[in-house]
Amino acid sequence: MSDDGLMGPPWQIDYVEAARAYRDSLPAEVRDRFRESLIDILTAKDPYRPGEHVPVEPARSTRFRGPHVLFFDSSRGWARFVFIRRTADPQIVVEELFWQ
Repeated sequence: MSDDGLMGPPWQIDYVEAARAYRDSLPAEVRDRFRESLIDILTAKDPYRPGEHVPVEPARSTRFRGPHVLFFDSSRGWARFVFIRRTADPQIVVEELFWQ
């Protein structure tokens, strides 16, 4: 547990059903690239600021603690996610996923 009472990384992850189904329909190599990008946010102290390897930005600049967008595969894909901060079982929820 961290100083603020929040359990630390690695964070739990969950998917909205449509995002899970879309992820499962992607080619295996794309799923692997997405999973590699997720590792950075799942292990970061603050999933909204994972570091320089994975671009993450707020979905709306006026809501910094709201949904964020994670870019992967040279920005050919993105996932919108939220980090639910709670003392017991904090988690990342992937709400939407897209790749082209």
